[in-house]
Amino acid sequence: MPTNSVKEQWIVFIHQLQDDICNALEIADGKSKFIEDVWQRPEGGGGKTRVIANGNVFEKGGVNTSIVYGDVTKTMQTQLNINGEKWFACGLSLVIHPTNPMVPTVHCNYRMFELYNEKEEVIDRWFGGGTDLTPYYLFDEDAVHFHKTYKNICDQYDDSFYPRFKKECDDYFVNTHRNNERRGIGGIFYDHQRPNENKSIEFWIDFAKSCGYGFIESYIPIVNKNKSLPYTPSQKYWQEIRRGRYVEFNLVHDRGTIFGLKTNGRTESILMSLPPTVRFDYNHIHSPNSEEEKLIKILSQPKEWCI
Repeated sequence: MPTNSVKEQWIVFIHQLQDDICNALEIADGKSKFIEDVWQRPEGGGGKTRVIANGNVFEKGGVNTSIVYGDVTKTMQTQLNINGEKWFACGLSLVIHPTNPMVPTVHCNYRMFELYNEKEEVIDRWFGGGTDLTPYYLFDEDAVHFHKTYKNICDQYDDSFYPRFKKECDDYFVNTHRNNERRGIGGIFYDHQRPNENKSIEFWIDFAKSCGYGFIESYIPIVNKNKSLPYTPSQKYWQEIRRGRYVEFNLVHDRGTIFGLKTNGRTESILMSLPPTVRFDYNHIHSPNSEEEKLIKILSQPKEWCI
């Protein structure tokens, strides 16, 4: 594969971000440590999967990086609408599932994709990413803190980013087969952002760096605030019901899951995002005027948290 300074700069950033996020999560947990699994992809590339489990705070989580490349296959052309001779992708993806239902699940992903012609020249390059929050019990102050963190970051780069990327997040993480119920309370999400004369390669790399490290600023304070709150067996039960909706989105709609499976990615790493325990009760009904209903109303109609 061809090498270039853009790729190498991005790879260094992604690996450093993985180290720093894992360190922050281990400190917040106070017990469990990440276990690293280095893997290779036969068609080209590989990755570092880091998993944390059975901690004081985190029941299961993973912070993964991958550097993968190969030939553009007919499957990629027809199902992923990718045209070219060779491709390269590098990114970080994480999902954290806490034990305590008062602590939200969180997802984060930042990536770069390059496409090459038969001379191995770059013919396309784009950036994507985002971070979103999936609470089981809604604390308004946590939602405001999370969204304001990303609004502040976005505003440093382009004040149109936050409203645009928030809407993209609200519109993407949706279980359309569940009456357009959102997976969580959103955050930001952007995809296929190509450098141009106004926003250079360096602009998009710097933006990803700010958003990537924004994960620590946005999520860890919520974890520390809520991790010692008491909860009941019925609240744990509700968490597992909601985890079922998380599974449904990831297996039915998530483009990252589909891309990984269509490009013969490592299945264990791709499905790392699934929670350890989950319930699929038939026609589960939550109590009216309950905290559970409060959450469902927000998931049905996204809210503006930064007013």
